[in-house]
Amino acid sequence: MDKNERVLFSSSQQTQNSSPILSCRASLEVVHDSPSGSAVHGLSETVVGVLGGGQLGRMLCEAASQMAIKVIVLDPMEKCPASALAHQHVVGSYDDSATVEEFGKRCGVLTVEIEHVDVATLEKLEQQGVDCQPKASTIRIIQDKYLQKVHFSHHGIPLPKFMQIDNLESARRAGDMFGYPLMIKSRRLAYDGRGNAVAKSEEQLSSAVNALGGYDRGLYVEQWAPFVKELSVIVARGRDNSIACYPAVETIHRDNICHIVKSPANVSWKIMKLATDVAHRAVRSLEGAGVFAVELFLTEDGQILLNEVAPRPHNSGHHTIEACFTSQYEQHLRAVVGLPLGDPSMKTPAAVMYNILGEDDGEPGFLLANQLIGRALGIPGASIHWYDKPEMRRQRKMGHITIVGSSMGVVEAQLKVMLNEDSVNDQPAVAPRVGIIMGSDSDLPVMKDAAKILKEFDVHAEVKIVSAHRTPEMMFSYASSARERGIQVIIAGAGGAAHLPGMVAALTPLPVIGVPVRASTLDGLDSLLSIVQMPRGVPVATVAINNATNAGLLAVRLLGISDINLQARMAQYQEDRRDEVLVKGERLEKVGYEEYLNS
Repeated sequence: MDKNERVLFSSSQQTQNSSPILSCRASLEVVHDSPSGSAVHGLSETVVGVLGGGQLGRMLCEAASQMAIKVIVLDPMEKCPASALAHQHVVGSYDDSATVEEFGKRCGVLTVEIEHVDVATLEKLEQQGVDCQPKASTIRIIQDKYLQKVHFSHHGIPLPKFMQIDNLESARRAGDMFGYPLMIKSRRLAYDGRGNAVAKSEEQLSSAVNALGGYDRGLYVEQWAPFVKELSVIVARGRDNSIACYPAVETIHRDNICHIVKSPANVSWKIMKLATDVAHRAVRSLEGAGVFAVELFLTEDGQILLNEVAPRPHNSGHHTIEACFTSQYEQHLRAVVGLPLGDPSMKTPAAVMYNILGEDDGEPGFLLANQLIGRALGIPGASIHWYDKPEMRRQRKMGHITIVGSSMGVVEAQLKVMLNEDSVNDQPAVAPRVGIIMGSDSDLPVMKDAAKILKEFDVHAEVKIVSAHRTPEMMFSYASSARERGIQVIIAGAGGAAHLPGMVAALTPLPVIGVPVRASTLDGLDSLLSIVQMPRGVPVATVAINNATNAGLLAVRLLGISDINLQARMAQYQEDRRDEVLVKGERLEKVGYEEYLNS
């Protein structure tokens, strides 16, 4: 059959005569166990069947097209997001037993882009020898959020407290045990906020339950988790049980739908490792290969609690297409087919993903989305993904935009411009990469030389007066927020006691360059000794007295480690200085020292 040909399955019977089809590197954590599966050989002949043809299926097809892998999708919509890119689109329901069984027999590997599928048929297909990844047992656990909690609790994964409820009495008992507010959830078919309700008091229990369809629908409750951030870790598991974890991201929700994803999450290294460990253990407890999204809560007291797991690529991993060496979509295909897992590390320092949600129904919604996309086209580092859904509805996921850049401060500044500016010709504000601070304006005649050097290299810098002694609160705020704002290097100048560089270095993980400023006494020697004699663990790269020029050059070299353009310009700068010396030497030899000095 030709590429993109539609095959229609009846929901009540199989097609009898249809011909079958043959089938940020510090974050990398890979563990190899004894093999539990083997690769599907001959990529050009490999057919991966996907239950569901939404935007996740579409992006799986995009990745597959670069890997010589054919993807066929099963989706009830004749024009679904994946249909234009799939090798074949089979029109049929993925929760209809006969349709799923016929479709599964056409595939070399069968996987999902949505977990709400007919799992009983997946189990039947596995018994018949069809290769399902992840395993049907995993899909069965994930489909029922209460069973998820029970499963992960048995495996020692930290969770909010939970219990099943089947009548008002059990709901009241849960309220007495866990307190209020109380989160009430549907066990099945719950996503993007659907199937959740909050009871703030015992009097609200009945209304919350009724909003979810009543006790007969199948409900459970969770103790309220007072989180400070919602995190997510994308975890890939290979057929050989190898594991690769992407850097943890922060997810920001609006109306219970993922709105913005920030990668990497702005959390301490300890929290990053803890989140990765919880996600790793959760996926290790499940069966089968593929990509899993592990959604987590970071609580006020620094605990990581598992919220839920998706057995497929996820909204919180869209950014990996532009931001990581291996996207979650390529990784999922690698995993289910049996190829080695790719590198999940970020290839850019920071990324933000923004979901394009329908802001209105119909044409007004399309117009608003087009205006947003138009602004995004003028943003450096922005990539637009449009899902080609034929109908616009309010709050529907229509696409996403990923912005990558040199720091989180840079991409957040660009995101604000994209969301707030009306003209596509407006240029995004440039976030400073270097902070130049000094204790007094009397230091400015010296510190201006650092600013001039940075301007020569087109490195945007901010210049501020921040006194360690007279404005300690401002100094603390500046140093502790610098990394989050996108500052990558701090140049701190001070004279006399000169505590500013060392105090700032104690408060930030960023490199700090100290400039001893010559004061009215001791000729700057006191400043030099104060800055250079820092205790172990608090380094300050100290330049010569009053030599802010070298501080600026050193900042450029530090930035050049990850910026090849700056590195090339620094090499040219050195070449130019060499040429200047050669020209001066030639002139001295030509005219002699007396004329040279007198000219």
